[in-house]
Amino acid sequence: MPTARFCQLVGIPERSYRRWQAKARAGHPPKGPWPAPVRLAHREVIVELAIRRPAWGHRKIWATARHGGYRVSQSSVLRILDDAGLLLKADYQRERRQLAQQRKAAFAAPPTGPNMVWQFDFSEYETTGGGTWRVGGIADYWSKYEFGWHWSPTANQHDAIAAVELALAEAQRLLDGPTLLEHLTDPDTGEIVPITLVTDNGGPFRSFRFGAYIGGRPELRHIRTRVRTPGQNGVRERAFQSLKYEHLYRQQIDDALDLVREAETFRVEFNQIRPHEALSWNRPADVHEGRADPATPTFPEAETLPTS
Repeated sequence: MPTARFCQLVGIPERSYRRWQAKARAGHPPKGPWPAPVRLAHREVIVELAIRRPAWGHRKIWATARHGGYRVSQSSVLRILDDAGLLLKADYQRERRQLAQQRKAAFAAPPTGPNMVWQFDFSEYETTGGGTWRVGGIADYWSKYEFGWHWSPTANQHDAIAAVELALAEAQRLLDGPTLLEHLTDPDTGEIVPITLVTDNGGPFRSFRFGAYIGGRPELRHIRTRVRTPGQNGVRERAFQSLKYEHLYRQQIDDALDLVREAETFRVEFNQIRPHEALSWNRPADVHEGRADPATPTFPEAETLPTS
């Protein structure tokens, strides 16, 4: 077998192999393998997480492990997954990085807390036997929290109103105390600071009925992005991509019941389990409810696990 072919099969660079071969022939074989106590101590946990979340890269696996109390570095997680053959392909990672590039917001001043800017849009998914279904979803721009999703075979003005009502109801539930209107009222001036609801220029959002509904809700003000600028609604678009590429496209979705069940499973995971790099690896639910700062990781400290 040619040396180049052998190196390709065993997964090592040809230059490294030839260097090791020359040292061995000279009576100075390369040193190692070196002990790896951290990798040995955490291998079982990291591999289990990677198998459970096959669509996640090594950094999300690392953040999840840190949230579980395992004090391990990103490089150790990378090597563990590489040894186990669980690393995602380079093309997949490149696509994810491109989709996650910083996008320009549709507002001048960035929000500093939850329930200041929401992003709203529709997406669709075709099941194998139950037709094409549309989902209307609202995401909080600051916390990345996904409010309840409205599924329907249509994406019209009635569906848009239903999706907004779902978001308002869940936002009220998460407050667990004052009403949403009280929460949005400035205590000094008594002025209501409405939530900015950002949408694109789709028909449902330009309809008279939707405009009249928003006009009757003092909690909301509606703005639309510029034409043909989906990046201005980037948080919403990105989360729908995660829903499809991390979950739905990896499942067998036969009908609407399967679709709604699997989508809701992912929404709960997205809000409560999945670490978000844009939130310093915190979870949206923790950030939205004030248990975590989006600029500071909140990993628990390990007590008995090895640290080197």
